[in-house]
Amino acid sequence: MDEVFASLGLAPDFQTIGEGSLPSCFQVTNLAVAAYGAVGQSVAELLAAQGLAQRPEVRVNRALASRWYGRSIYPIGWELPPLWDAVAGLYRCKTGWIRLHTNLPHHRAAALSVLNAAPNREAVAQAALSWRAEELETAITRAGGVAAMMRTADGWAAHPQGQAVAQEPLIDWISPRKTTPKSWAATHARPLNGLKVLDLTRVLAGPVATRTLAGFGAQVLRIDPPDWEEPNVIPDVTLGKRCARLDLTQPNDRATFEALLSEADILVHGYRNGALEGLGYGLAERQVLNPNLIEASLNAYGWTGPWAGKRGFDSLVQMACGIAEAGMHWAKADGPTPLPVQALDHATGYLMAAAVIKSLTAAKTGVLKNPRLSLARTAVLLMQNRQAEHGALSLQPEPSDFNLEQELTPWGSAQRLNPALSVEGSPMRWETPAVGLGSSAAHWRA
Repeated sequence: MDEVFASLGLAPDFQTIGEGSLPSCFQVTNLAVAAYGAVGQSVAELLAAQGLAQRPEVRVNRALASRWYGRSIYPIGWELPPLWDAVAGLYRCKTGWIRLHTNLPHHRAAALSVLNAAPNREAVAQAALSWRAEELETAITRAGGVAAMMRTADGWAAHPQGQAVAQEPLIDWISPRKTTPKSWAATHARPLNGLKVLDLTRVLAGPVATRTLAGFGAQVLRIDPPDWEEPNVIPDVTLGKRCARLDLTQPNDRATFEALLSEADILVHGYRNGALEGLGYGLAERQVLNPNLIEASLNAYGWTGPWAGKRGFDSLVQMACGIAEAGMHWAKADGPTPLPVQALDHATGYLMAAAVIKSLTAAKTGVLKNPRLSLARTAVLLMQNRQAEHGALSLQPEPSDFNLEQELTPWGSAQRLNPALSVEGSPMRWETPAVGLGSSAAHWRA
């Protein structure tokens, strides 16, 4: 995983404790540890640049890192909603396999309209059998839905998008330029204290990144459109944040958004190429509103190539790039076998957080560096790191074996995993529990 640290200009100078690996043909737990280590090393470097600490010890708990890549919250007396819509999942086609992602109503409607199927798994499964997987993937995409056929690693390497992503850096630093040196009310204990982070991300990588920034003291304000919901992940990813709603088609809400953007220190978004431009907030407009803004962005399939503007999610990228097919052979299964966790989302999120912190170190010297990442490029990294055929041990500790923190959420009491990352003198902690979307007003705290 040396590329993780090379992409940030850091050395992997941290300790790892604990044993065990998530079962996979790829080194998922090693990726989790490396991504956490990158965050810790970025924090340590920032503390040194601020004159607050020299070479603080950074430690990553291997078992906790793997657990956080699954989920961090365990309800008491209530349940998290199902992770997947009833129609979402894997389907055998006339040739090959396809995964449908139908958690969002309009994506579900698009898939059902193409298949001309009733909204139940039996009907969808029957309809999919009459399609070639690649033709169904194309038809659903053209209808505004999201789906991915199962490709082999060689098939992805030969695909124009696979070729494009393979040439991209893990973290792409966009046109560094001079800016006004940035300062904020940092302390050793809270190195990001005083920074305002405007969070325009959705499931799952972006929210992981901003949750991480909140864990080191940043003020994170998440903005969602009216009626947007992610009930199955919100209790996990809104820890330490405030969440508001704005309708950017309405003049008053646009004025509020522009005021927020003008005061923000960091913007994190997961919009596809051209999406912010379509809202009237392209790069030129953003730079007029806030010329010193640090921006971090991500997408699913990469920033170049024919799929640069294609919608996608972790589970779909795993299908497209060959991870699910490799897992099938490794597990000796009769169908696609994804990673045991959504590792592309989580790893990309932590790498994005590390890149933002690295950008803050540069900003103190008057250099503006804006990173962008993609799930597909993180997949390239993971697929270069195979696990020994018999080297994958199931992770032994259960959540109940850890010293869990009590948390009172809007949905009820819960227990939260302790952080997997420890930076000496700068504990990763969240000042507020998870909250629901739209639970706060759209303004920065005084």
